[in-house]
Amino acid sequence: MASVTSNRKPLPSDIEIAQDAELAPIPEVAAMVGIDEKFLVPYGRSVAKVELEAIDAMADRPDAKYVVVTAVTPTPLGEGKTTTAVGLAQGLAKIGRKPVLALRQPSLGPVFGIKGGAAGGGYSQIVPMETLNLHLTGDFHAITAAHNLLAAMVASHLHFGNELGLDEIQWGRVMDMNDRSLRHIIEGCGPKTDGVTRQTGFDITAASEVMVIMALATSLADLRQRLGRIVVGFTKDKQPVTAEQIGCAGAMAVLLKDALMPNLMQTLEHTPAFIHTGPFGNIATGNSSIIADRVGIKAGDILLTEAGFAADMGAERFFNVKCRAAGLTPSAAVLVVTIRALKSHSGRYEVKAGKPLPEGMLQESPEDVEAGCDNLRKHIQIIRDFGVQPVVAINAFPTDFDSEHQVVREVAEKMGARVAVSTHVADGGEGAIELAKVVVEACEDETHFTPTYAFEDSLEEKLTKIATKVYGADGIELSPAAAKSLKMYEQQGFGNLPVLIAKTQMSLSHDPSLKGAPTGWTLPVREVRLAAGAGYVYAICGNMMTMPGLSKSPAAMRIDIDADGTVHGLF
Repeated sequence: MASVTSNRKPLPSDIEIAQDAELAPIPEVAAMVGIDEKFLVPYGRSVAKVELEAIDAMADRPDAKYVVVTAVTPTPLGEGKTTTAVGLAQGLAKIGRKPVLALRQPSLGPVFGIKGGAAGGGYSQIVPMETLNLHLTGDFHAITAAHNLLAAMVASHLHFGNELGLDEIQWGRVMDMNDRSLRHIIEGCGPKTDGVTRQTGFDITAASEVMVIMALATSLADLRQRLGRIVVGFTKDKQPVTAEQIGCAGAMAVLLKDALMPNLMQTLEHTPAFIHTGPFGNIATGNSSIIADRVGIKAGDILLTEAGFAADMGAERFFNVKCRAAGLTPSAAVLVVTIRALKSHSGRYEVKAGKPLPEGMLQESPEDVEAGCDNLRKHIQIIRDFGVQPVVAINAFPTDFDSEHQVVREVAEKMGARVAVSTHVADGGEGAIELAKVVVEACEDETHFTPTYAFEDSLEEKLTKIATKVYGADGIELSPAAAKSLKMYEQQGFGNLPVLIAKTQMSLSHDPSLKGAPTGWTLPVREVRLAAGAGYVYAICGNMMTMPGLSKSPAAMRIDIDADGTVHGLF
């Protein structure tokens, strides 16, 4: 028997729904959560930055429950974490709670590529969605400028004699666009007056260490200190050279001063949402800012945030890095699952970005769902291992069947997890009421928050614990270069930093072809890098790219504007 969503008429496009929305004045949105208008810096009628002084003004209020929205290992199409977070917030408001959202800002690269923006979808969106997906208040541009200012000053330092003795430079440039041709470039190709000739390259802005610094900074003073600690490279005797030594950290902080303030927006049902920073989930921390959370934790009774990709990626970094840096304890975790993702993990179908789903995936098959449920079980266990209560949210699609939902429900409940079907895309907050109720229940359970590793563990031990306890690997295999880097970082005093692992988001492993919950494998670490300003060491596994490329038919080809200013084709 088909799900109730299968009988619905097709929804209007996301942008049509968003453009029809009636927005509340932004001071009214702020007032819903007790933020005085004097702390708002308006950007047009629909967005405002919130001054950091609001944090101190709300300090005496109780903390909200803190809930992260994560997911099973996704298909290339994404499984709707942001949409679910928005729908859940609207559902919580429907049952009389006072929810607040804290979400990442979209990068222009995916917006004009394949993946799309990050405003949500259907009747669970952040609005105005064009503003959110296109520039917002210019934070990404400020981060791009600050990053590239440091790159320019490093190049100038080399040109004027290299007094600091930079030998191995690890600071390139960034731009907020997908452009594969910039991954590897040669700079300074002209006469001697045009600078030192050397190989370098571009990353996308969402992969910049400055982006992560903005996401993890707890204050303007903390931001300034973190910028100064950025390591741009090493001398011949392997001593780090910092942005402070280059003389650039102060100017970078000036460029980022306004961008450090979180952006206040609203959902289609006027739920307040703080949109701030956007580090990628597979190569960076994958979480919105601590600053936004510090405002939001005092602004309502449940603060919802979203962590990039699956529980082995953004949620692992949320628990091991962000929560510890912020000093906040999570109350529950929502695990988004779709029937198409579980059918993909059965190993019987291949899902490709920009292509229709295989016809067989659209047929009723609880057997295919069950065959892919090892991935769901693993992600429930990942969350439980952090001492946090999981809530499985079935993001219902029109092509789902009730029998398939029942398989998910039985698997989740057998593992002791709460579960709810949510139709928030088609029904907005009304469709997320069941989910909202079980999330409230989960928030009342006792939490025994337990990170994966101690900061006192060696860097190799930390990487090993993530690989074995979170991913399910048998261990790690360090390349000679990676082992050498780990030893050097520990000798230089960076051994007590947390670690990140940059790997594919398409598998619990480093290999995107390994679906489900693979066992009997070892995680190969080919390279290890230092992000001293952000405050972590990160390992690179598999074929990870920090500058995406455009597809043959990117979304940019379908986006246009009318003479009256109406945008078309933006999802």
